[in-house]
Amino acid sequence: MSEPTTGAQYEITAGPYRAVVTEGGAGLRELACGPDALILTHDADEPAPAAFGQLLIPWPNRVDRGRYAYGGTEHRLDISEPGLDCAIHGLVRWSPWVLAEHSADRVRLTHRLLASGGYPFALALEADYSLHPDDGLTVRVTARNVGSRTAPYGHGAHPYIRVDEPIDECTVTVPGGRYLAVDERMLPDGPPRDVDGTPYDLRGGRRLGDQRIDNAYTDLTRDEGGLAWVHLTGASRTTSFWLDGAHPWLEIFTADTIPAETRRQGLGVEPMTCPPNAFASGVDVVDLKPGETHTGSWGIRRS
Repeated sequence: MSEPTTGAQYEITAGPYRAVVTEGGAGLRELACGPDALILTHDADEPAPAAFGQLLIPWPNRVDRGRYAYGGTEHRLDISEPGLDCAIHGLVRWSPWVLAEHSADRVRLTHRLLASGGYPFALALEADYSLHPDDGLTVRVTARNVGSRTAPYGHGAHPYIRVDEPIDECTVTVPGGRYLAVDERMLPDGPPRDVDGTPYDLRGGRRLGDQRIDNAYTDLTRDEGGLAWVHLTGASRTTSFWLDGAHPWLEIFTADTIPAETRRQGLGVEPMTCPPNAFASGVDVVDLKPGETHTGSWGIRRS
């Protein structure tokens, strides 16, 4: 008997919400509210294109030429994005994760990330997906350092939210007060810049049109509960994304370079604990000591 190439498929439901999480990478393959898809999806027998729904651990985004120094030692990661000579999106998005718990509205998967040449540290990882009939999806990612030395750590995720129409026609609201400009290799080109007076200011919500964005935002405006919100609003509905205070960074990607059939049909909204090239720059990298844990949460709902 054959099985999907993304491994076991774990379905959860609550009220009108339904989600599917894959054994491969503990990725979010589907999320819907009633008949409406809330994210770009892919077939169970297809590797996630353009990082659809993947978890990015132990670093999100890029590391310049895969090189970084930590604890007085130089490290070199494998180049996973040869076109830009970068290591991208961590080490676990294609790995099998182990089922720890599965109920009607919740699935919890674990993975042991052991030492490799470019990342000689050991982490116990947990991805907890749950649905609520009113609040939609909540994702909680936890890392525990099970090794003997302090580890550099960061995480992110890569869903593309959607409203069943091209994002060009949608109003996009992004809570970032500063953004990172990037160079030709998509690496930060200097410190964060104020969005005031620039096309990157989406704090008040604006029709996106043909604007292209693949940039990290910070200085995020948060509600009284400490959550920052992104809203994608179409003609008939809104899909909303939130991220907690463990994520001071947020990458927005207008999906200009993904497969043609889904290009600009969804908005990449990537919660990040640290910015692009953080392992090289040291900005907001978590120093995870032996025995310590780090947790961050994010979620998606139909507004």
